[in-house]
Amino acid sequence: MSDQNANGKTWIPPEIPLDRPSPARMHDYLLGGYHNLEIDRQMVDQLLAFYPEGRLSAHASRAFLRRVVRFLVAQGIDQFLDIGSGIPTAGNVHETAQALNPAAHVVYVDIDPVAVAHSRAILAENRQAIAIQGDARQPGAILAHPGVQDLLDWDRPVAVLLLNLLHYVVDDQQAQQVVRTLSDALVPGSYIAISHGTRDGATPEQTARAEQIAAASRAPNRYRSHDEILALFAGLDLVEPGLVYLPLWHPEGPDDVLLNEPVQALIFGGVGRKGRVGRKP
Repeated sequence: MSDQNANGKTWIPPEIPLDRPSPARMHDYLLGGYHNLEIDRQMVDQLLAFYPEGRLSAHASRAFLRRVVRFLVAQGIDQFLDIGSGIPTAGNVHETAQALNPAAHVVYVDIDPVAVAHSRAILAENRQAIAIQGDARQPGAILAHPGVQDLLDWDRPVAVLLLNLLHYVVDDQQAQQVVRTLSDALVPGSYIAISHGTRDGATPEQTARAEQIAAASRAPNRYRSHDEILALFAGLDLVEPGLVYLPLWHPEGPDDVLLNEPVQALIFGGVGRKGRVGRKP
């Protein structure tokens, strides 16, 4: 696999270090994308050696995103703030939302310059979707970004997506503060969707090896229990069926990925609705 596109031009910004794996590029590789480096592929292959369901889990995550977005559009939501969006692949937020409501607005946010650059290329002709670079640990800065303020109407409900993100915010209080800050900025009727890696259901060997890989990748993470993830929804009303393994959240049919083995996803997901008055950013 080459680090150049079909035209022979590199897609990697010149300032990006090539000796450090990226969670966004690793996830892209798991989904079968080509915006990843050899260092990312090596790290993922090590993961798959003891967790062969890793690719299925990645696809279950993508399916969860699509189901969440469809659900939210059905609730009348037409504004999305996707933080930790990664490198867009087929079935991303703007494709799913705008297929149902062409007027939907989407802001993608990621800390990875490669993810942002690729997102901007994809969205070049889409005036209702943008990508900005931002750090999820600084939600106030994200909310204050001119692009976020211009594209999203904060007097109306907004859906915030925090998918496969908060396990990279290792401090529990900081992770809770991220969600609280975002929730405070939303008007009633808004939603926050969270999916979060867990070790609930993992074998001791899987847990130990995952910790070794996380240390080697220099991308520290904190895989939380069901109750710890549930605490992130404090102040929000959980949509049925609550916080569950991803394949169990509003499944679409018997052939859904990992539906018969939901624990193997090793990711919990849920959607919370804001019902109290908050303050705008």
